[in-house]
Amino acid sequence: MATATAEPSTTTVATSDGHKPKKNAFSDGQQRLAWILLAPTLIVIAVVAGIPVVISIRESFFRANTGVDPNTGLIASGDSFVGLKNFTDIFAGLNDVTGTFGTMDRFWNAFLNTTGFTVVCVVLETVLGVIMAIIMSKAFRGRGIVRAGILVPWAIPTIVSALMWKLIFDSSGVMNRVLGRQILWLADNGSSFWAIVIADVWKTAPFIGLLTLAGLQTIPAEVYEAAKVDGATTWQQFTRITLPLVKPTLVVAVLFRTLDTLRMFDLPWGMIGPGKYHVETLSIFSYQEAAATRYGQAAAYAIVLFAYVLLIAFLFVKVLGADVIGDTGMPKKKRGKKTDAGDGAAPGAAIPGLEMAGGAH
Repeated sequence: MATATAEPSTTTVATSDGHKPKKNAFSDGQQRLAWILLAPTLIVIAVVAGIPVVISIRESFFRANTGVDPNTGLIASGDSFVGLKNFTDIFAGLNDVTGTFGTMDRFWNAFLNTTGFTVVCVVLETVLGVIMAIIMSKAFRGRGIVRAGILVPWAIPTIVSALMWKLIFDSSGVMNRVLGRQILWLADNGSSFWAIVIADVWKTAPFIGLLTLAGLQTIPAEVYEAAKVDGATTWQQFTRITLPLVKPTLVVAVLFRTLDTLRMFDLPWGMIGPGKYHVETLSIFSYQEAAATRYGQAAAYAIVLFAYVLLIAFLFVKVLGADVIGDTGMPKKKRGKKTDAGDGAAPGAAIPGLEMAGGAH
């Protein structure tokens, strides 16, 4: 005797115009909950970051009055609207100084110092960070101690690190004793530039190493085993497996370090001190202008630095594909097109990117 099995039925409620309602991730009321949870953070960001940016933009169009007021005969006070003069004075070359890159306007000297520190430090930190990550990813006795030792410099506060390296680079310090030479690292000369580079690389290379290590641990061991079976050398495994698969994590790590180095302030300030043009960055220059009560000019320099940082971040995201919000791999739906590997794909078709990971033969 056959027993009939009832198929579960699904009921779809149509809208008044006959179309099926669209469902999304927030259709069950989670959108309101998400905004409620994000509201405190957004308010804090608006107060701590948004309001100062708006005030700085406003201040960059004003300049403090100086001299004697012709109407009252008293010393002028307050400020007056000067339009874009604070920005145009950047190109006027009113204050020439001599630094690492020669004699030029103080702003451009600080700009080149900032860019020079960023390029040199980030390149060295990336190379050393990847090497550290590879070392920390290996299985050997005492790996935990090695990982802790590598990460200790990154955990030290920057100003403490600056004072420590100041003692090392002193004229009678450890560095000169090791080299057997008398180098004035802390004076305003070319050596001071490299002193900052050495200190910054020592401190922050472990940061890139830590993030790269997280990317290395997501690579399956079977991929390397398959590469060894195919006869791949260690260098081929590194260039064709490790680097491509760890690239998303590495690009984000380099982006964070680039943006952080562009804002460098405490390390050169604590090691070399103010008024040293071979190591003066835009942050230091802007701070000193504000300390001299030239708030309009200081705000203009800060706005230029802010725009510079935004430009670099934009290039990283758009050109290098830095995934700073973690949406890599999410399907992008387009009308009339299917992007999933299983939708509309021919049977047995290889999934893009699988060959690189060694999953398709």
